[in-house]
Amino acid sequence: MRLEESSTRLSVVVIGAGFAGIAAAVKLRETGVEDFIILEREERVGGTWRDAVYPGAEVDVPSCLYSLSFAPNPDWSSMNSPAHEILAYIENVVREFGLAPFLRFGADVRQAEFDESEGAWRIGTEDGRVFEARAVIAADGLLSNASFPKIPGLDAFTGKKILSASWERDYDFAGKRVAVVGTGASAVQIIPELVKTAGHVTVFQRTPAWVIPRANFPMPGALKRLFRRVPATQRAVRATLYSLYELLTFALVWITPLTKVVEAVSKRHLRSQVPDPQLRARLTPDYRVGCKRPLITSTFYPALQRENCRLVPHAVAEVDEEGIRASDGSEHKLDCIVFATGYDVGSRGSAFRVVGRGGRTIAEEWAHGMVGYKSVNVSGYPNFFWIMGPNAFGHSSELLFIEEQVGYAVRGVAEILTRNLRLLDVKPQAQAAHNDQLQRKLAKTTFNSGCQSWYLTDNGFNGMMFPGGVTAYHRQMAKIDLSDYTVAVADDARAEAPR
Repeated sequence: MRLEESSTRLSVVVIGAGFAGIAAAVKLRETGVEDFIILEREERVGGTWRDAVYPGAEVDVPSCLYSLSFAPNPDWSSMNSPAHEILAYIENVVREFGLAPFLRFGADVRQAEFDESEGAWRIGTEDGRVFEARAVIAADGLLSNASFPKIPGLDAFTGKKILSASWERDYDFAGKRVAVVGTGASAVQIIPELVKTAGHVTVFQRTPAWVIPRANFPMPGALKRLFRRVPATQRAVRATLYSLYELLTFALVWITPLTKVVEAVSKRHLRSQVPDPQLRARLTPDYRVGCKRPLITSTFYPALQRENCRLVPHAVAEVDEEGIRASDGSEHKLDCIVFATGYDVGSRGSAFRVVGRGGRTIAEEWAHGMVGYKSVNVSGYPNFFWIMGPNAFGHSSELLFIEEQVGYAVRGVAEILTRNLRLLDVKPQAQAAHNDQLQRKLAKTTFNSGCQSWYLTDNGFNGMMFPGGVTAYHRQMAKIDLSDYTVAVADDARAEAPR
């Protein structure tokens, strides 16, 4: 009889087998926890990188930094690796650390509900399976759900609609009239590839972005051999990149002299690649760099200037049977619309239903923005640890932030198991104090400097970004202060203060 089919309670259920879930599994085993499983709704690990099959998909952070600290890869093919290579890396980590026995594929989680009397979470999947665990690590990821934007008339369009987040490889773009809606991080990778095959590409840009040039290049064979033979050299390169990105924080998070330097580099890049002053004006942002996510690319501007490409500097107003009408009134007949806007960011509560103490749900509590404690815990949801939760993002490799969250979550799990706790629940006042401090700091950052971005909810609340770099985030996540938690032991229904 398999463990999940028996009445045995698991110590931990990990939800999601992307970078975060795999890292959590490795760290749980390092802590001595072996009775856990990883629930993955698809039939393969990889998360976002399994699904990122659109043309041009690659990481915009150096691969040496965009990798797990405990699993260095000396064989990256290029400075910024393509998506398929990152997926292969994740699969290799699973093999190297022996995680296959812990994986349960085809397990699409629909609900997690806390039983306060038992101190256990019951996790139900789409196919009717139920798992019980003393703790949950939700590593399903911020970019795990995607949907078409709500645009009037979209259902009437008779052509092809494609989301960048769920690409259709079989569609033939040759000779087609294609629209790309959005000019964000995925769009600037897709557009340079589409213009090579499509008959015509129309790009709809609501707001121009700051673009920072990128120098991607193949990794020299001699350097890869050096990394394999002397691993300390790769660690030194990673440390250097870490420091450079921490320095970049001072340009992108706060308005400093370095902010002007980055803006000057971006403007020079725009001038050098776009000689037409009218097009250049349409591509020039009117907000400070860092307020929205900057784009790192050297191929986007040249693609826009191809004969078969046109930039429409306006939002999409509506869609009809034949195509798009932009907000300036212009009409565009199309065969296909590519939406590079499709992630459901900021509504994490809708990925699956999470029911905490007293029947509260995370969807209702996060309806106006994510709020939590140190990104990982939320008051009223004991023994539940989010990865990539509230205020968990910054301007560096996101894996650096993820590893900090995973470390904190695993330490929390260790407290539950070693102390035999029925619940470990962050106190409402501790959460409120933490968020008051975060929001005061965020008010002074570029994130909240006046532009509209996916960092902010419709009412301007920033539950996404961390007001600092990875070093500051590490200080925040370095230890668990149990005085900020309500603690109850498994054999005593009374909450007691930590010793």
